[in-house]
Order: sequence, then C-alpha cells, then structure tokens
Amino acid sequence: MITPYDWQQSIAQRAQYVEGRLAGGSPVVGLSFPQGVMLATVRGSVRKVYEVYDRLIFAGLGSQADLEALRLRAVEFAHTEGFVRSEADVTVQRVVGFALSPTLKRAFADPMTAPFVARALFAEMGDRQEHDAFYVLNFDGEYSPYQQHAVVAGGDRAEQAAISLLRETENPATAEEAARLALLAWGAAREVLDGGEQAQPGPEAAAGRLRKELESATPEIGCLDRESPRQNKFFLWPEDRVRSTIASLP
Repeated sequence: MITPYDWQQSIAQRAQYVEGRLAGGSPVVGLSFPQGVMLATVRGSVRKVYEVYDRLIFAGLGSQADLEALRLRAVEFAHTEGFVRSEADVTVQRVVGFALSPTLKRAFADPMTAPFVARALFAEMGDRQEHDAFYVLNFDGEYSPYQQHAVVAGGDRAEQAAISLLRETENPATAEEAARLALLAWGAAREVLDGGEQAQPGPEAAAGRLRKELESATPEIGCLDRESPRQNKFFLWPEDRVRSTIASLP
C-alpha cells in the first residue's frame, strides 16, 4: 500500500531525476520583435525548432523521444481544433493548457509511469507585437505565460542569467538585432550551466561561450514572419545567415 509519504517521496525523487537529466540540455531563447517572433538555440545533429500551427512554434530540451511526443500531440490537437472549431481557436494557451499539461501531470504523478524528461517553450505570433505570447511548459505539467521573451534551460540560475541579459538590452528593432540578443542570452545561460565564474555573464562572456560551443554544435533560429504575405509564416534561418549574425557579436 502506497502512503502519502511514499507518494511525496516518489514525486521528489522523480523531480530530482528529471532535473538532473535536463541540466546539460541546450537552452532555448524566445524573443518578440516588430516583424515577428523567434526561437533560438544551439543543437547537435537533431533539429530543435518546429512549427506547430500557422502562428505557433515550439522548441525544448530533454529527451528527444519525449520532445517528439509533445510536438506530435501539439500538432494533432492544433489541427483538429482548427478543423472542428476555427483557426482562431488554435491558441498557445489551449495547446499547452488543454492538450499537453494534463498529459505531463498524469505521467509525473503516477509512480508506475515514466515522467517526461522535457522542458518546452512555445511561441505564438499575434497580429501586433504586443499580442505575441510565450508559454514555458515544465516536465511536471506546470506552465507559465510570458510576454516579450522567455527562456528554458537546465537550471533556474541559467534561465535567470539569460532573462537578465534580455531585460538589460533595448528592445530589438530588426530580426538581426533580435537574433544577436537571443544568441547572447543563450550564451549567458550556457556559461552559467557550464560553471562560469560570473553569476551574471555580460555580453562578451556570453559571446565567448557561444563561439566555443559552436566549435562542435550548430546554431538554429526559427521565426514566424508577421509581414509575410504567405499563409505559412514559419521559416528556419539558413546557417550562413546565423553565423554571419554571430560574427557581429562583441
């Protein structure tokens, strides 16, 4: 018989296990700018940024199988919602809050089920920049909404380092400025995760960490273009465009 104490111990141990698995994951930075929204990260061989629906994109860190399961569930729910109801009913809040969060909560709370090893970041592009939205979904099913920017990383200190850098910098006016800022925030988070000496890395330390990581990894930026006349607003930046942006960092 499982007692409440046993259940609480199980929850604590599962959280510790998942957090340990996520600690080495590559952060993801989401940023809003006048022409759209972007998610920026650095990856190994497997792509990380995906379109979910016309104005929704997704990326995360953790187990690739678990992230793919979340992506497929999000895509299925969004397209069913759009067909049965309307495209206007497909929102990031409904995808995260109704399609994904309950699934993660059940898996995390059931001691007989493996928890999801994943933290996900969703971005929704609005008609205007002030309507852009970000949602961070945790492995235990809890989620939080954000505006302007959001970060997922393998630790709270790393996320705070990235967010602090984003807040200290003027709002980007162009996609290139947004990409530079997002990549610097990624570098700041990674510097903290890798045990850097500074609690809050500045732009130069962040850029140095980013360049070091890119010796064996690939930068990836996915965008939704608010100004595009096409129905499909999503595109991935070519790697040469990303690297030319990195070359202009401090």
